[in-house]
Amino acid sequence: MLIQFKVGNYRSFCGQQTIAMTADASKEHFETHTAESGINNLGRLLRSAAIYGPNAAGKTNLLKALQFMQQVVVTSATSAPTTKLPHDPFRLSSVTKSQSTDFEIAIIKDGVRYEYGFSLGPQRVENEFLLEYPHGRGRRLFERTWNGKDEEYEWNFSTHFTGNKSLWRDATRDNALFLSMAVQLNNQQLKPVFEWFQKRLVVIVGNMSMNAGLTLKLFESQRGKDHLLSFIREADSGISDVEIQREPLSSGPGYMIGAGAPIIEQGPANSPPNLVRVSFSHLATDTRERVKFDLSDESNGTQALFKNAGAWLNVFANGEVLLFDEIDTSLHPLLTRFLIAQFHSDATNPNGAQLVFSTHDTTLLNQELFRRDQIWFVEKQTDASTRLYPLSEFSPRNDEAIERWYMRGRYGALPILSQTRH
Repeated sequence: MLIQFKVGNYRSFCGQQTIAMTADASKEHFETHTAESGINNLGRLLRSAAIYGPNAAGKTNLLKALQFMQQVVVTSATSAPTTKLPHDPFRLSSVTKSQSTDFEIAIIKDGVRYEYGFSLGPQRVENEFLLEYPHGRGRRLFERTWNGKDEEYEWNFSTHFTGNKSLWRDATRDNALFLSMAVQLNNQQLKPVFEWFQKRLVVIVGNMSMNAGLTLKLFESQRGKDHLLSFIREADSGISDVEIQREPLSSGPGYMIGAGAPIIEQGPANSPPNLVRVSFSHLATDTRERVKFDLSDESNGTQALFKNAGAWLNVFANGEVLLFDEIDTSLHPLLTRFLIAQFHSDATNPNGAQLVFSTHDTTLLNQELFRRDQIWFVEKQTDASTRLYPLSEFSPRNDEAIERWYMRGRYGALPILSQTRH
């Protein structure tokens, strides 16, 4: 689970900004919208968080920052020694352009709390550290800090950090993370943190989409298909069945790609990809007979729901953290509410999955849908940098009409529209 994330001097973020998933003491939606962390003295964690703000204010950059951290962790050990670090600081200041970008995260993996962070300069990793809390008290397993005067790293290892530390240290290049390199060289103690980034964090930003192949995989068993149907029917009760047909892409030279809106699925090794036709069955209102419709005949929302269903169900099954940029794109507001509600239910989310999303849908700014500590805003400051802050900073009343007061500017984070005279 995600506890909190900090980022500084990255893209539109100049000073350090923090988003926290720790629940405050309020009792609103306590049992549904929060989950037990399992960590002493930490309390409960939020199951979801919504981020609002005008275009170009930094909503996407916040999600990209965590995606960036994930990519560096997962790939830095295998990058070439000459690979230049992806240094992307706040560029609207002559001071910050040459300074390091900073990332720090607190997570829970396998019942243990970890705090991990690193700083990247234009030439090298400037700092990297990891703390673990196996019994409530924190201990720093390792830290590396670049000493510019001596032009070398200063290393500190805890006595609790076991194994061939000198091998892992010597193998770590300036442009690689020690965490990543040690895990690649079979360190088991750091593996939980690495695997959290590799297997428990899903980020959907920009033109990325969720993996439709995970939906098709559900058809490999009746149980999987039943699970898919149950999920889709909750959102669209008019669907009685879903069927798929596969055929090799190479067959049928006159095949029209647009016909039936097939999904292209990667086939087995050394085999052509498959074209997968999807059909939905609806019951006729008079005869109650099944009538089939191609995927392309369904609404954009139903098409998106079907293609993403496998990935959504995977998130719940594995207790993943999903970051989703502009979650309401192509979705009806009620369908967006349905998807968010899945995270707020023990029945559909038994493993502590979390959702952090950005949106422009102000109808979600409703205390019947969210706790006040689940709502966050971003806005541009006078120096064009991003400020991130929670709704709870304004101490709204229990009955406050959050959507109305947001649109009136009480909480900031609104676009500044120029007035044109005619």
